[in-house]
Amino acid sequence: MKEINCEAFQGKVNDLLIRHRSILDVLSKYHESNSRVNRSVAKSVTNCGCLSINAAKEVDSLEMEPEEFYSSRETHLAGKLCDSCKEIIEMELGNNLFYFVALCNILDLDMEEILKKEYGKISALGKFNLT
Repeated sequence: MKEINCEAFQGKVNDLLIRHRSILDVLSKYHESNSRVNRSVAKSVTNCGCLSINAAKEVDSLEMEPEEFYSSRETHLAGKLCDSCKEIIEMELGNNLFYFVALCNILDLDMEEILKKEYGKISALGKFNLT
């Protein structure tokens, strides 16, 4: 497969986004694609069963050292995606990425610049960037 960069992907999305070019269309399609990602993950638990969720309240303690706190975090997932669920989730995430980039295009934003800024932010803040 040809090597892809952000600029090439953003250009291809721009070329292909003909029918739903309105900001309202893109926002609603992006929202819908988020829901489809969530639904496909849920179906891997409820319909297929390749994943299961075992969630409980996580204990937070002010006395915990940063490394201990980080290592105590759970994904609450057990199992591994089967090939079928993996394929579906990858497809839905791809659609989600398409509409994310379409939104960038309509708002005249550079996806690579967004990635660089976010990378800089999370690099500076480290493990505590999303607390």
